[in-house]
Amino acid sequence: MNVRRIVERPSPNFDDRPDATPIDMLVLHYTGMTSTEAALDRLCDPAAKVSAHYLVDGDGAVYGLVPESKRAWHAGLACWRGHRGINGRSIGIELANPGHEFGYRDFTAPQMASLADLAFAVLSRHPIPPRNVLGHSDIAPDRKLDPGERFDWRGMADRGIGLWPSATAAEGDALSLLAECGYDTATRQVVAAFQRRYRPQRIDGRLDQETRSLLGGVAAAVRRTA
Repeated sequence: MNVRRIVERPSPNFDDRPDATPIDMLVLHYTGMTSTEAALDRLCDPAAKVSAHYLVDGDGAVYGLVPESKRAWHAGLACWRGHRGINGRSIGIELANPGHEFGYRDFTAPQMASLADLAFAVLSRHPIPPRNVLGHSDIAPDRKLDPGERFDWRGMADRGIGLWPSATAAEGDALSLLAECGYDTATRQVVAAFQRRYRPQRIDGRLDQETRSLLGGVAAAVRRTA
């Protein structure tokens, strides 16, 4: 592991974490803005009231915005495994990418390499299980798409960050399987968020047989890594 030097770009947008709350989630975002500098300006603007702990640029540069010991304001209204105060128990990493609104594109190889190194370092400092390495769309599927279908979740899992399923026969109803994966409902948006991560080639929000098999595979992977 070779973490690049972190460029400090302090944001004022943070507060104290709740007492006795573990840091047990890692949440990945894209910036969804036209440039890295515009994203950094917004994340450091007191009026915006948003931030993250880190931002990884397309060239691989890593910016440190908020100390990991503090609560950054990146998740918004969100839920995972019954928890709703996601900011209080997570590390948030932004990836510079225009997003779906401004010309969504592939994440670069230097960016993904730096993210992997940074994620490994974060995971070495906090008890974050593979099932809790998440995208913003996982925890807020009704309003967020990031980091989106171009993000290489499988490649990250191959590096030991997060998990990836083997398709398997699904046991149980869809709501139970989605709950075991971590989602709190079984709406069309939730199914689409699951597909965006695990079946990015077709995102239609339908619980077809392939999606059900993948649900079973993710649930099985969660059990193995619990």
